[in-house]
Amino acid sequence: MAIPIKTPAEIDKMRAAGRAAATVLDRLAKLVVPGVTTGEIDRKAGEFMAELGCRSAFLGYRKFPGQTCISINEEVVHGIGGERRLAYGDIVKIDTGVILDGWIGDTATTVPCGAVDPETERLCSATKRILEGAIPFAVAGRRLGDLSNYIETEALRQGFGVVREFVGHGVGRKLHEEPQIPNYGRKGSGPKLKAGMTLAIEPMINLGVEGVRILDDGWTVVTSDGKPSSHFEHTILVTENEPEVLTCLPLIA
Repeated sequence: MAIPIKTPAEIDKMRAAGRAAATVLDRLAKLVVPGVTTGEIDRKAGEFMAELGCRSAFLGYRKFPGQTCISINEEVVHGIGGERRLAYGDIVKIDTGVILDGWIGDTATTVPCGAVDPETERLCSATKRILEGAIPFAVAGRRLGDLSNYIETEALRQGFGVVREFVGHGVGRKLHEEPQIPNYGRKGSGPKLKAGMTLAIEPMINLGVEGVRILDDGWTVVTSDGKPSSHFEHTILVTENEPEVLTCLPLIA
């Protein structure tokens, strides 16, 4: 299928949606403290979105029940907010997607709840750096496989596992558009990127093996060995020069 190319007017809409998603995520990250429940964070997400005049891109999508995805420790992605209370030393992945004026912004971060152990801290810092290093590949004329290969190469070089079952994606009027953006791949492979494409790049990196499984709730993805996983995401506009980060508030370190 063809990869959508956004017009200048549509890109302006994407910028606004990206800023809204980033603002919500920034506010949610500040709520990560010991004792708060994941359900409380999810409810606040709905309130923040309403204040900004947007709504969740996740709630109801394929019957997903949450405003956001909140995943703890060995949970990789798609965790559902509920009664679980955060504990000191947890890492909390918050994935936020919003719809504003018909356009979607999608972004995620991993937040430490207090101090975390050194290996988990190394994982989170590395995943954030890997996303930052992958973004410059999103320029017109590069192959998508170059970006994917960079993520995989950097993660493996540092001894981490790369999740293969879940990938990044194009984003715009729909939450998931073409192309799929694996966090692994061959240099020189895949479609050639063009200015006006908008991509959700989201490395999902495990401290242990790459394998994952889905819990009985049908949504929550966990590592197969029970070790922590880290997830960061930005929505990116492909340009002829430097890529533009549309979810432009800083991610949490």
